[in-house]
Amino acid sequence: MIEITPLETTSTTLKVPGSKSLTQRALVAASLAAGVSRILDPLESEDTEYSSAALMQMGVKMEKGSEWIITGNGGKIAESDEPIFLGNNGTATRFLTSVAALGSTLFTLDGEPRMHQRPIEPLMSALRGWGVDIKSIRNTGCPPLLINEAGRDGILGGETVLPEGHSSQYLSSLLLVAPYAREPATLRVEGAVFSRPYVAMTLSVMNDFGICVDCAEDYSWFSIPQGCYRARDYQVEGDASSASYFWAAAAITGGRVAVENVPVPSLQGDSMLVALFARMGCSVEMAGNGVAVIGADRLSGITIDMGDMPDVVPTLAVVAAFAEGTTTINNIGHLRIKECDRLSAIVKELGKLGVEVEEFDASMIIHGVGGDVHRLHGAELETYDDHRMAMSLALAGLRIPGVKITGEECVAKSFPDFWERFALLK
Repeated sequence: MIEITPLETTSTTLKVPGSKSLTQRALVAASLAAGVSRILDPLESEDTEYSSAALMQMGVKMEKGSEWIITGNGGKIAESDEPIFLGNNGTATRFLTSVAALGSTLFTLDGEPRMHQRPIEPLMSALRGWGVDIKSIRNTGCPPLLINEAGRDGILGGETVLPEGHSSQYLSSLLLVAPYAREPATLRVEGAVFSRPYVAMTLSVMNDFGICVDCAEDYSWFSIPQGCYRARDYQVEGDASSASYFWAAAAITGGRVAVENVPVPSLQGDSMLVALFARMGCSVEMAGNGVAVIGADRLSGITIDMGDMPDVVPTLAVVAAFAEGTTTINNIGHLRIKECDRLSAIVKELGKLGVEVEEFDASMIIHGVGGDVHRLHGAELETYDDHRMAMSLALAGLRIPGVKITGEECVAKSFPDFWERFALLK
């Protein structure tokens, strides 16, 4: 357990680790490429360790230091005698499911108990449309998975349908492997595509590695050419989701925090959180190769659709608790299938602090206290073994004495030295 020390204000400049989303996408592309790639400033964390270990089980060679040197397998997936274990890494589980489907031998993909509750049926359905033999071992539509039990050879291609786009990870997973199908691949998506910036990020990484995808403007249709990724050096941006906690610290303390390595413009949709802080009253300015947020004496509540920025919803919710008036956060039903049910979890934990929050199926309303912070009080807060819960809830302790975070070690999933960097706020 860790107790957060309140701050009067802050003036801090720092860097954050590399983007988890970009690291995992570049890792897959480099692993499937022909030749040797270097990933510069990758994120080293629990999640990326699971991803890289799984790819090495599939025959990829890696040397990992300050940069990762990856000898790709050209799309030829090696046999793995052992099950591939991916912890509670939802991105890796979805990406590596499709990578394993490129092979011609049996693969078992498994993870922690929470992963057994996280749905993957839409992805399996789309892969079956490309001729892949795949099933949920427990018939739940969730991991553990059995892939290629019948010994089929890779992904056939042609046209398939993703039944719903509620998780952009399903779509990104299919796109990343589609160039290696035996026939040119097309993909149709039914329903709205959530977290669209993550799809744009996937297409950008694919293009950087030499594959250009044709698609509809609304991401309802994709045509992916056959080909092989080209090895290259790839620079990873600082992680905008990780930066969100430090920008938020400036917002709620009225201070200034500059994050030097999240560029503008950024490939990461979560970088747009700074624009929401500006709507609430903060100032935003360039800071070298990054962005600084300067807090205001008074924050105002807003109404916002966060369907494209789900990972920073907990961050925004904590900031909203200190704003005047109500903040309504809409289109966030997909938070319920993250590392925990983040929608219910953030409502419950903010409630422990005395914040009035209303929960709905796919939205929440936070009634901010404005300048009446004395209405709030310290509490022991649960993290649900969810890194984003731990980091966002820590922000409340910058204004409220007595905030304690339990299970704080879960930040290792995406930001292993978060608490050391959080201590730089002063």
